[in-house]
Amino acid sequence: MDPSSLAHQRPPSVDRLLADPAFEALFDHHGRIPVRDALRSVLAALRERRLSGDADPVPDPARLAAQVAARLKAQARPSLGPVHNLTGTVLHTNLGRACLPAAAAEALLRAATSACSLEYDLAVGGRGERDHHIEPLIAGLTGAQAALVVNNNAAAMWLLLNTLAARKRVVISRGELVEIGGQFRIPDIMKRAGARLVEIGTTNRTYASDYREALETPAGLVMKVHPSNYRIEGFVHEVPEREVAAIAREAGVPSASDMGSGSLVDLRRFGLPYETTVGEMIRSGVDLVSFSGDKLLGGPQCGIIAGRRDLIERMRRNPLRRALRVDKMTLAALEQVLRVYAFHADELEQRLPTLRMLTLPRDTIRGTAMRLLPLVQAAIERAWPMRYRICASDCLGRVGSGALPVDTLPSHGLRIEATGPQRDRRVALADLAAALRQLPRPVISRLERDAIVLDLRCLDDEDGFASQLAALAPLR
Repeated sequence: MDPSSLAHQRPPSVDRLLADPAFEALFDHHGRIPVRDALRSVLAALRERRLSGDADPVPDPARLAAQVAARLKAQARPSLGPVHNLTGTVLHTNLGRACLPAAAAEALLRAATSACSLEYDLAVGGRGERDHHIEPLIAGLTGAQAALVVNNNAAAMWLLLNTLAARKRVVISRGELVEIGGQFRIPDIMKRAGARLVEIGTTNRTYASDYREALETPAGLVMKVHPSNYRIEGFVHEVPEREVAAIAREAGVPSASDMGSGSLVDLRRFGLPYETTVGEMIRSGVDLVSFSGDKLLGGPQCGIIAGRRDLIERMRRNPLRRALRVDKMTLAALEQVLRVYAFHADELEQRLPTLRMLTLPRDTIRGTAMRLLPLVQAAIERAWPMRYRICASDCLGRVGSGALPVDTLPSHGLRIEATGPQRDRRVALADLAAALRQLPRPVISRLERDAIVLDLRCLDDEDGFASQLAALAPLR
């Protein structure tokens, strides 16, 4: 039949279709109005397909009801939901970075579902300060006099700069004017905070004399910035924070260090590369330190500023701090994570998911891979006979989010290659990656030039992953 004639064949009216018994169960589950609206959308799509001759001349009510059910199910599925992170990057910014420990998740839920003492001082029976829930813990863990929390480390840096250096000079090495994810650039945040950037030294070499010379003119702040997701090697020279802090102190100017990820413990005890801790930075004499809560710390997204009490109090009085503050759920989760560090220091690997994933031995991950290999192989062969070959293989992961940027994590996973002509393999790999993302709990893989890699370091539910493989199927 000519497609144009199909296009002019009218399907039954919406009211007539809704009267069909095939739709009764949908009314009970979703309600009449959502079902009606979904049916109208299905019929509109049907008309478009019929123009090209790709649809049956007369729609079947049962088939239409099934399409409506599928559409409603897709609409009900939250867009923000859990995924299996098999990318090999533990702190994956796009996948939510750190996973919270159970105690933090439980505290978050309690705070979310009941009234709580967010800004209420139970001792005096009046208004309190929300930062006081976490300030003693941070002070005890780092040696800082005081601390406050804002919604992320970029906000921490902005608040610090705006409070101490608005319309004033900020001295910083050229080698630390970095850009991190999302085109976030240090010079831009300084400008937005109202500070005047003073670049010293060169990209690869900055000396103590550069700081002293710059501070011959009055300044509001001397700043050090962690290079985050890159590292300069070779013919380089950097002035240590201890020396920078001393130079700033001689000039009567506050010093600050943006640490980025900000670890509270020496990672070498877990077999990881060394990263300066927040406590070490405080003890070096730096007046203020800012760092993230959701990176190496392993907590919720937030930015923490710790250091001199007088400077912290000035930031608390900044009128715009209110726009940057965190809510009760973030504070509840952060408090529990800090309590793990304070009271369970000998059990960090067991209690903190991020640290557990970072320190998981390759042999343990290899065992997971060998158990899953036949299951994944069977599921792929069932859906795409003879299209792919799969094997267990060593691979290298990363910490992520700018932490330990050039260091890798020895890992193990499943390597999937496409067969057939070279020109078709890339499409085949993209098709499989897309199908993995459509599973009930989407699987996010790492797509390399000639293979899909499922790095199993961060797989936190092996049974759940295996049980949904039956749903793996082509999307077209």
